[in-house]
Amino acid sequence: MSYLKEKIMGNKKNKEQMAGCPVGKFFADLEAVMGKKSKFFEHMTRSRVEFLKGIRSLLDERIEYYEKKGDKKTAKKMTKIKVE
Repeated sequence: MSYLKEKIMGNKKNKEQMAGCPVGKFFADLEAVMGKKSKFFEHMTRSRVEFLKGIRSLLDERIEYYEKKGDKKTAKKMTKIKVE
């Protein structure tokens, strides 16, 4: 098999693997039929951005939680209690 043919076949295989998810395949098929310039894909692009912003807000909340949790642990001090 020639280098070029391997390169082409390899790319085809990679594209098939990327669309292994049924939802991903659905959108890839829609894109092939409708093209990227349709109103539908404008909305989908915006929704991807909103989805990623949502993930970012979740991550920011968890980071803030762990930063505050770390502060509380260092603020606690041990006190020695004398037992008779």
